[in-house]
Amino acid sequence: MRWNWAVRVLALVAAGPLSAQEADKRLTLAAPKTLTESGLIDFLVPRFSLKTSIRITLAPEGAGADAVLGDEGVAAFEGLDQVWHLDVGADPDAQRFADWLMSDVGRGTVDQFAVDGTAVFSSSLTQLVEVAEVSYDGDAARGAELALERCGRCHVVSEENRMKAIGSTPSFAVLRTLPNWDGRFLAFYTLNPHPAFTQVAEVTPPFDQSRPSPIEPVRITLDELEDVLSFVAAMPPADLGAPVQSR
Repeated sequence: MRWNWAVRVLALVAAGPLSAQEADKRLTLAAPKTLTESGLIDFLVPRFSLKTSIRITLAPEGAGADAVLGDEGVAAFEGLDQVWHLDVGADPDAQRFADWLMSDVGRGTVDQFAVDGTAVFSSSLTQLVEVAEVSYDGDAARGAELALERCGRCHVVSEENRMKAIGSTPSFAVLRTLPNWDGRFLAFYTLNPHPAFTQVAEVTPPFDQSRPSPIEPVRITLDELEDVLSFVAAMPPADLGAPVQSR
């Protein structure tokens, strides 16, 4: 299990240097021909780009892309007699697209799309979706200690450091509410500002001597990261209350 997990983590960054995994306000999106010809993608893309200023380039089906709509990933919406899933990697802009598509605004946009006055897709999934259970085999208790030790100077990890973290940094409980929380934790060291001060044993290259870590480096192994994931997986998501209603 741990070996397979390590391979999955390494695959997230295999496309290029870790420093390249930065938000550059652009992403590539791949989708089957049946979905693109429906008109939904052309309906979604400009609305997402208007909201976020992120430019989406469509990639041919089967081509490498930052985000893929198809049969794998998280179930997003249904239509054309199937459930459509979204699979994203570590690219921050792709993660942003996933967050938007799963939000009330994104789901509402899917529901608004119509052909000749008839809705074609629905964000309210009615078909039976088989979801593969994902489990982490790490030591959750050890993960709690590691998270507090390695991450607690910036993030609120638990009540133990509730008043000792950086207020503008999201807590672990808030991050746990995100639909793609596990992907963010799996590849946290590729997402800014972590690459500047994080070293993952046998994964990340040494710091450039001309650009040393600005703070005491965070050093972690893949086994330790799985312990942290096991701890976070068991953590209840933060209660953020009901969405803000406007008239």
